[in-house]
Amino acid sequence: MTKLVDMSGIEKHFPGVHALKSVQFDLMLGEVHALMGENGAGKSTLMKILSGIYQRDGGTLQIEGRDANPTSPREAQALGIGIIHQELSLMNDLTVAQNIFIGREPRKRFGRLNDVALNAQTAEIFASMNLSLDPRAQVGSLTIAKQQMVEIAKALSFRSRVLIMDEPTAALNDAEIAELFVIIRRLKAEGVGIVYISHKMDELKQIADRVTVMRDGEYVGTVDAAATPISQIIAMMVGREVKEEPLVPPDLSDAEVSLEVTGLSRGHEIRDVSFSVLKGEILGFAGLMGAGRTEVARAIFGADPKDSGEIRVHGQVVSIRTPSDAVKAGIGYLSEDRKHFGLATGMSVRDNVALASMDMFTGRVGVLNDGEISTTAKGYITQLGIRTPSDTQEVRLLSGGNQQKVVIAKWLLRDCDILIFDEPTRGIDVGAKSEIYKLLEELAGQGKTIIVISSELPEIMRLSHRIAVMCEGRLTGILPGGKATTQEDIMHLATQRAAAMQVTGTA
Repeated sequence: MTKLVDMSGIEKHFPGVHALKSVQFDLMLGEVHALMGENGAGKSTLMKILSGIYQRDGGTLQIEGRDANPTSPREAQALGIGIIHQELSLMNDLTVAQNIFIGREPRKRFGRLNDVALNAQTAEIFASMNLSLDPRAQVGSLTIAKQQMVEIAKALSFRSRVLIMDEPTAALNDAEIAELFVIIRRLKAEGVGIVYISHKMDELKQIADRVTVMRDGEYVGTVDAAATPISQIIAMMVGREVKEEPLVPPDLSDAEVSLEVTGLSRGHEIRDVSFSVLKGEILGFAGLMGAGRTEVARAIFGADPKDSGEIRVHGQVVSIRTPSDAVKAGIGYLSEDRKHFGLATGMSVRDNVALASMDMFTGRVGVLNDGEISTTAKGYITQLGIRTPSDTQEVRLLSGGNQQKVVIAKWLLRDCDILIFDEPTRGIDVGAKSEIYKLLEELAGQGKTIIVISSELPEIMRLSHRIAVMCEGRLTGILPGGKATTQEDIMHLATQRAAAMQVTGTA
């Protein structure tokens, strides 16, 4: 097969960090080559070198057999290399066509924009992708999946032969992922080489031809995706075997009810939802995109107003109109979007840990006790195994898994009895996932009440003592956790439109 990319002996240094150590990677014509590794393994650094964002300190790079050294993304684009970052970089107020050709728009005489040619060129790209999308549509009106397609079209508009996709399915549901995979297979057939970065193990067998694994800035190995067990790839990533056996539900027959929700409603998003959670229990919430799971969590936490319903904490009715009310009632909420709603990423680890408990460190005259904040933060860094050079490190520089641990530390410091985790492992590598799972189990074992919302069925089945399933704003059933429930059982309730609630397992 023809090599599109050949990287060998790649070195990269940052101040105090040897980020890449003699790394190798290649990409064939018409291939999907998955690049795997834990956060901090060096995947993004390697791809930033390929796409001209960083320059290498050593090693060789060849594009279609010719030596190359792109010193900017524009130079990489000229070499036929396109990159689609996990954080989409589109402008919502512009049209699809304007986003794709921003800065390169066809012009009429006197420099006027040629809208007809602009839309025609965009339609031509969509036709090559067999994609039905209006070039005149405003990007902000599109679903995340459609915006992802626009990003791909933008990369192809540069006639990219190499396409780097960084976590392309992180915010997509199953139907949208299937749509993306159709596009990827079509690009493969046309000879485009695709570097596919993802933490989702199940996607490898569906889309990848080969898998290259990195660990701690070094090349571990390259294997055939179809012939290699997932367990072997995980072991290559983390340097050890990671077992994900389902949680064995403890005996909670005598446990008290910590949280009871009755008749919770909010417009069409939440319709008469009732459930209870026991002390020491992990209750999982499953359902398709838009089922209302996050909406329930936000209503309980006071982030969104409810139309009706009653919330009891330890048997007492509580009035929750704001997140502050929820925190006072002992409820903590870890948002699915931790960077926007869970962390102040430009602040230090210690300041983020103390963020919800500043009153604990404020003296009589309103001055913060920095020494006490630092001592407390260091305790949680040790307790939760947060990997950071120091408590003064900016949170934005930590990996996704360690950022999540900082959010957990913030709510543990506040001593919340009830913790709601919304997509707790989104964007987190498999090794960090295992650590988060263990931490949630330990918290439940300490008597904390845990609610976990996840779009990954294996994760819900792995973690939950019971599983609450939602469909179109309604709670359609509660299933036992562990091996007693199958993915088919969950999907049956997740697609059940009937209003009647079916309950299995203990309440």
